Formats: sequence, structure tokens, C-alpha cells
Amino acid sequence: MARYGQGFKDRAVARLLPPQSASVDEVAREVGVGAQTLQRWLGDALSRPARERAWTAPARLEAVITTASMDEAARGAWCREHGVYPQQLAQWRDSATQALAQPEEARASPQQTRHDRRRIKELEREVHRKDRALAETAALLVLSRKLEAVFNNKGEAE
Repeated sequence: MARYGQGFKDRAVARLLPPQSASVDEVAREVGVGAQTLQRWLGDALSRPARERAWTAPARLEAVITTASMDEAARGAWCREHGVYPQQLAQWRDSATQALAQPEEARASPQQTRHDRRRIKELEREVHRKDRALAETAALLVLSRKLEAVFNNKGEAE
């Protein structure tokens, strides 16, 4: 019998819950788990208190969007219903805003990424070549000292 980690189970169940709300059969085909197993995982997840459920990134964004236009009383009711603290919503909103505020120039372009990978490969090749040269030099130094020791001992014996 296969054993799945809690993270795998949480991701599969998250697909079944809003905002994605995918069908059990669809998720079962995608993750390669039986529909009955998914139903059991979903039941286990729903039986846990709402505060213990894991919120995926899309679900957090959906929650921020949903509650953005609500007044404080409605937002509080929504938070109680979904088991979320209002402070969590504020943190999720702030993190989404920060992610969107980063200038696009700060992100590496695919061309820059390819150039960086190529440069890294060149530098690794050069380091490897220098390591081999250093090892060869060390071996020659050891051999020359051994040779010196052999000839010095013969001269003392005569």
C-alpha cells in the first residue's frame, strides 16, 4: 500500500476546495490516487478545524480579492466563517502587493539567465582545469622530494 506525505495530501485536497473546486475524478486522474482515497482525505481535511487547514497561494489571493471590497463587519464575518484572522488577510494582502511592486527589471530575463548559466559552466570548467594542474604540480613536488631523499641517502652511505 502506497503512503503519501501530508504535503501531497494537502495539495490534492486543496484542488478539491475553493477557489479551484476541481472534481474528484479529475484530481484523481491527475495525481494518480483513487477517487475513494481522495474522498477520505477531503473528509479528514474538512473535519479538522478551519484554523488548521493549509491555505494555498491561489486560495490566499482569492481570499484577499474576495474580502477587498467588504466593509469591516462583513470581512470579520467572512474571516470567522473561513477560520482566518483579519491580520492574516492583511499579511496576505501585503505580501501580494510587495510581490507585484518588485520592478520587472529586477527579475532576470531568460536571455540573461542563459548567459549566466553559460558563464557559470565556463568558470566551473576553468576551476576544474586549475584543480587538475594543482594536483599534477603537487604530485611532481612529492616525487622530486622522494627522489632527492633517495639520492641524499646514497651519498651518505658511501
